[in-house]
Amino acid sequence: MRREVLRYLVEAPLLWLGLALLATLIFVADTVTNLEIAFAVLYVSVILISVRSGRPGAVMIVGIACAVLTIASYFLTRHGDSQSGMVNGAISLLAIGATTYLAIRIEATEARARQAQSELARMSRIMTMGELSTSIAHEVSQPITAIVANGNAALRWLSAAPPEQEEARRALDRIVKDAGRAGEVIGRVRSLVARTAPSRDRIDIVEAVTEALALVRGEIRENHILLRTELANDLPSVTGDRVQLQQVILNFVINAIEAMAGVDVEKRELLVSAAADGRKITVSVRDTGTGVPPAASERMFETFFTTKTTGMGMGLAISRSIVEAHGGTVYTAPNFPHGAVFGFILPSVAGTRG
Repeated sequence: MRREVLRYLVEAPLLWLGLALLATLIFVADTVTNLEIAFAVLYVSVILISVRSGRPGAVMIVGIACAVLTIASYFLTRHGDSQSGMVNGAISLLAIGATTYLAIRIEATEARARQAQSELARMSRIMTMGELSTSIAHEVSQPITAIVANGNAALRWLSAAPPEQEEARRALDRIVKDAGRAGEVIGRVRSLVARTAPSRDRIDIVEAVTEALALVRGEIRENHILLRTELANDLPSVTGDRVQLQQVILNFVINAIEAMAGVDVEKRELLVSAAADGRKITVSVRDTGTGVPPAASERMFETFFTTKTTGMGMGLAISRSIVEAHGGTVYTAPNFPHGAVFGFILPSVAGTRG
């Protein structure tokens, strides 16, 4: 129990400090007031605020603490009618107990909802990897082909008379680098499909965008799309789950690629940008595709709404929920002279650099 309490305090010190001060004020007022009212009912507000911690265990600890303070206040109070005080105390304890129980139930329900959302997002990532399987296979096959070629070259240099050790060493160096490239691609795919709990880390958004684009470069080349990036230097960090944010970027990019399928090859351009504006970071994906019909623009992020003949209407809805869970917003707008812009805005971590 003590270890749990310490962990809660470390995670949100300002929240718990505020709750402690509020509980102290209620305790003092309940103890010294001459009014014969159930003053301790105000502890309900302390319990409700503690729900913001997102920890059912913490809510229970707060509820128990409020009940203990209510009982202590009853025994420390020297004025007023004892019977009235007992009735008021019982009413307060009943309110505290009921509020604690309901708060824990609500938080448990929300936790299950978050878990379901996390699983849905993971399934969406797996489907995305399925769509990119050809592109990913191409990205892996290139360094593997180079490894085979350099391996054969190294064997030839070593079998020469006399052996060309320096040339063989260079070929082996190239093998190591190509193996690293293949390993990086596989590692990115594994991180995207792994079943892991959402994290809250500081993220270099430029690095996250670059890694996401590395997974779709084969798809972009295959569709003869000109890719341009405008990623500002020294962007502040953002706090959140790296894999989930990369899922949003991949979703926007894949949609952009599909939107340009019916456009002339020479007109296919994709611009991915990231910029800071004050304490916010904006990531946008601009395409020169068919664009979004005006009547559909306000519904693009709704669940099960899609403008694709084979779409399910889940990708953009999941992207919206991910961004909103990070304290941000998603948007779509026309791209002039033609095409569409999809993007999201996130709060940055003040005073940091990615």
